[in-house]
Amino acid sequence: MIGYVKGTLVEKGLAEVTIDVQGIGYSIQVPMSTLFQLPELNVSVKLFTHLSIREDAHVLFGFHSLQDRRLFRQLIKVNGVGPKMGLAILSGMDSSDLIRVVQQNDLASLVKVPGVGKKTAERLLIELRDKLKDDNPQSTGMSLLPSEPVANSRQDAESALVALGYKPAVATQMVQRVYQSDLTSDMIIRNALKSMVSK
Repeated sequence: MIGYVKGTLVEKGLAEVTIDVQGIGYSIQVPMSTLFQLPELNVSVKLFTHLSIREDAHVLFGFHSLQDRRLFRQLIKVNGVGPKMGLAILSGMDSSDLIRVVQQNDLASLVKVPGVGKKTAERLLIELRDKLKDDNPQSTGMSLLPSEPVANSRQDAESALVALGYKPAVATQMVQRVYQSDLTSDMIIRNALKSMVSK
């Protein structure tokens, strides 16, 4: 088992990053909650990892914190929830939000995540309730440091939300609700996802 990967961040995409570890590039799939916390390219980074072994591929998933990895592992143990849906859930809400949603039995927030239907959401709440009942849903301290805004931040944010599974019209509405001209695309995406959880 690969517990973590530490090296230089050389590529950063919507849901996958590449970390160079002494000349070997590890492709790692990450949720949005982790992507937002990554530094700029060519900076050292450490991700806690989970290795999924299938017949056709070995897939490495990476997380900014041990808590995120632990929640991901809890999610994929639930019947009907695979790694792809686990990433989608942790992209739609950070770990503190997920803990709060489970503890408050907030079905409505879970079904807003693309790909999570009512039955799956109900199963998640039932199976995770006891496992997360003692967790503290306080903020994990996640924050986005303002970086240089880009001219097409609005369009980039909409494209990212569509890639996460939201319909284009819904993605546009989400962005319109939180858009400010001085925000980067990452900040717009983060705020848009937050607004879906808190609605």
